Amino acid sequence: MEADDRKMGKISKREVKEHGEVYDYVKLKQLPEFGDLSDKVNDLLKRTSWMELYGIDWMVHLTGIAGIAFSLWLLKSDSIFTLVVGGLLMGCCHSVLATKGGHLSAHGSVCQSPAWNKFWTVFFVEFVGSFSSEAAIDIHIKYHHPHTNIIGLGDSSTWKMPMLPSYIYMFVAPILLPLATPFVGFSNLFGQWMKLLRAVIVVSLGLALHFYLLMTFSGFSLLGAVICTFASRATLSIPYIHVNIFQHIGLPMYSNKDRPKRIYQMATGVLNLNRNPILDYCFGHGIISCHVEHHLFPRLSDNMCFKIKPLVSKFLKESGLPYNEETYSSRLSLFIDKYEELMVNAPPITHFVGLQ
Repeated sequence: MEADDRKMGKISKREVKEHGEVYDYVKLKQLPEFGDLSDKVNDLLKRTSWMELYGIDWMVHLTGIAGIAFSLWLLKSDSIFTLVVGGLLMGCCHSVLATKGGHLSAHGSVCQSPAWNKFWTVFFVEFVGSFSSEAAIDIHIKYHHPHTNIIGLGDSSTWKMPMLPSYIYMFVAPILLPLATPFVGFSNLFGQWMKLLRAVIVVSLGLALHFYLLMTFSGFSLLGAVICTFASRATLSIPYIHVNIFQHIGLPMYSNKDRPKRIYQMATGVLNLNRNPILDYCFGHGIISCHVEHHLFPRLSDNMCFKIKPLVSKFLKESGLPYNEETYSSRLSLFIDKYEELMVNAPPITHFVGLQ
């Protein structure tokens, strides 16, 4: 019976091998409309204050700034333990601004004004994060989100480095990410000379200020300031790489020609990691525990993604769609065990059955 239904386009079975199924059967002709979920979310937004929409996330950003100031004081110490604590704190707080702040501002989610969102994108992504804001928008906003898990467009293949062995890729190479970040951003602007020039200037000014603060307030030499900067920024580089591959790679992939409905594409191709206090704070709910919500409603702040999480979960489950959630440790174990299959070989395209 199920085989006949699949031929008629009534049921789609996700083709997953032995590493486990996040979801099994979906009745394609009974898929809900994205607009139905959007209406529920909009009703909630109408009853939401500015503090919930933007203010709570700004409070997190301000704690990041305060944390960097405190870390500069800690780094004045002669104690090795205090220096390590200061460096780790600086790395975490830098991520709050560069990753969480940069991600939200690139999506236009830090305030209502488009002009101010653009300003904050340049500040968080380029001045603080040392990456081109133009490249970030091209890679993340224009490709990854609209084409999530579409082969060749938004399939997260830019995170793959098949020439590296699994343990090197998973635990060693990410440590070099802070050094590579500016050059990767600049390389994406090759040929766009005015944008490249602006990015080089803003990134250089951000790094120069950071070096200056370490030299002036913490007593570092120039070389020591450079080493401390990149060492502290490597604090969360390993989980940063991990979460970017854990939440899409290994889930169903689609061809652009047979692209499914948006709600089906996002429900099957995006995964939430369980809540983690450090990662949720440093990266934001939208990147960690509310990634499904973020892909469905990318212009919402992290706090609002967290607020609509029960609504989205209930809607998808009641509609017979998957709501993918797994622990960080389970995904890590999967990627180590299936590294060759997931990160080296070309991903299989999920054959989407039925007209949409």
